[in-house]
Amino acid sequence: MSTSQTISSLPLAQQASSCACGCADEGVPSLDVRPVPHAIRHATVFGALGAIGRGASLVLVAPHDPLPLLAQIHEREPDAFAVSYLESGPQAWRVQLTRR
Repeated sequence: MSTSQTISSLPLAQQASSCACGCADEGVPSLDVRPVPHAIRHATVFGALGAIGRGASLVLVAPHDPLPLLAQIHEREPDAFAVSYLESGPQAWRVQLTRR
């Protein structure tokens, strides 16, 4: 992007799962936060959820039951996500979050 090009002149992605680079994801993306340092783990999830459009999903893989995180998500965006547990430990919890 040149310094004279403005944000408003950039091409916009047509789908929530693609970007202006022309690449697109297939299926439901998965975010494994187990290797993410605890200090930034929740912020990482909030950032990823911000990219999920209405009707789209994200599978979260966590090292423990993410109940505290789910409560924070609900506080930030009440009833914005449907939550489905796909796996409940003991090595990992896999939770599908679908934006309503």
